Amino acid sequence: MELNSTLLLEVALDLANSITNEDRFDRLLSSIRKAINCDAVVLLIHQGEQLKPLAIQGLAADTLGRRFNLSDHPRLSLICAGTQPVRFASDSPLPDPYDGLLLAKEGDLPVHSCMGLPLYSDNQLMGVVTLDSLSPEAFSEIPERTLQLITALSAATLKTAIQLSGLEQRAQQAHDLVQELTNEALTRDGGELIGNSPSMLALKSDIQLVSGSDYTVLIWGKTGVGKELVARTLHQRSNRGTQPLVHVNCASIPETLAESELFGHGKGAFSGAEKERAGKFQLADGGTIFLDEIGELPLSVQSKLLRVLQSGEIQPVGKDQVSTVNVRVVAATNRDLAQEVKTGRFRADLYHRLSVYPIKVPELKERGNDVLLLAGYFLEVTARKLGIRQLKIPNDVQQALLAYSWPGNVRELEHVISRASLKATRSANQHDIISLNTADLDFERALLPKEIHVQPTPQSSLCGNAEPQNLKTMTEAFQANMISRALADCQGNWTLAAKQLDMDRANLARLARRLGVQVHKSIKNETF
Repeated sequence: MELNSTLLLEVALDLANSITNEDRFDRLLSSIRKAINCDAVVLLIHQGEQLKPLAIQGLAADTLGRRFNLSDHPRLSLICAGTQPVRFASDSPLPDPYDGLLLAKEGDLPVHSCMGLPLYSDNQLMGVVTLDSLSPEAFSEIPERTLQLITALSAATLKTAIQLSGLEQRAQQAHDLVQELTNEALTRDGGELIGNSPSMLALKSDIQLVSGSDYTVLIWGKTGVGKELVARTLHQRSNRGTQPLVHVNCASIPETLAESELFGHGKGAFSGAEKERAGKFQLADGGTIFLDEIGELPLSVQSKLLRVLQSGEIQPVGKDQVSTVNVRVVAATNRDLAQEVKTGRFRADLYHRLSVYPIKVPELKERGNDVLLLAGYFLEVTARKLGIRQLKIPNDVQQALLAYSWPGNVRELEHVISRASLKATRSANQHDIISLNTADLDFERALLPKEIHVQPTPQSSLCGNAEPQNLKTMTEAFQANMISRALADCQGNWTLAAKQLDMDRANLARLARRLGVQVHKSIKNETF
């Protein structure tokens, strides 16, 4: 089987005419299948100790969301360890990473052909191409020259795509680029924005556009969509990426300590201030400060935050000296701050200062087939945690995932996949290929029993003939009563109650605890 000059020219023209990397990769895989008859072909990029699929043909759609740890997949590890094409024996005992994922075959792969091509540039491994055929010995007669040409063509395509993406910022060599991608994607578990839907592509475009500037960014989105991940990505792709990223949860700071927490304090500034302490803005000097749940910041502190945004000046509590910091501010909220301004709960001038470049993070229900990519990612993570050989989602489960509305967004998807995977392992061996089923998804899982009694807060302070109380007391009584009613309506489910009250669940739990709202229940599955 020779790769003739006509086909080689056709491949080169195809790639030259490609506009996007996705199109370029798809044309590459189609060209490889023209030259080599196979049932599946995958292009993967090398990131540290992982391989990430960039394009697939012949495999289940969720494969694109998976990340293959080399330590868990000996075939992929062997391909990455060499510099020449690797042809595995048809009866090789090494597990195939795509077991159960081939569209042309249900269940375990029988005796089959498998081959891998390592892709190098400047002596650095960029990625690999893998080929699988259900016909044994399908690759044994392919000339070495053909494999060399396909390998060179694939490596050139991948390198060109990397350069056109503008990812090579700190060094020219492919190794430095891969290292940077690794630092971005794997800073934390789940540290990568996964998705190819139009709404996610628009989000990534916004991040790419604004990350290189020092503009203040306001990230808005429902609970669980990944606002913190967007903030981390903005920081990592900015010119401040090697500097500190300081995360402040504004909802968790007591109002009396908020100013000190943000701007620091001097010794003796207040009771308990036994020594001088730097604030979060000082710690973030030169880098980025992420003000999560900015809508929860007390009005008394908002004016002081405005001063920092206007002039970069901070004044620690109890000190006369004013110091200057160089900090980029990224804020996030699940509230409609424009509406909060109208009701007087948020300063208009601060809102306009924060929303220099607003970014909306789409809900999961708006992201189409991204649900399957994310499911594939969570399946791979869960399989590692549970020590399972392979987890897969059949077509009926895929359709169920796509049809669900995902009120809890990506966080809910992660929990659904983790829970379903654990259930699916009950009657299976960890060395099996385990398929999830629709019953295990359990979308409407009740966290609390139906019979639950909520002790409402007395309303005598709000109506009737009771003596009038001060505004703070009346406000707290009103809040406690609203929370009690919402919990009663939702049968004690804090998540649903938070949604009904248009609040973050964690904020609702903290507020209820502070107000002394009591919930009597027989089990405590759902905690604060």
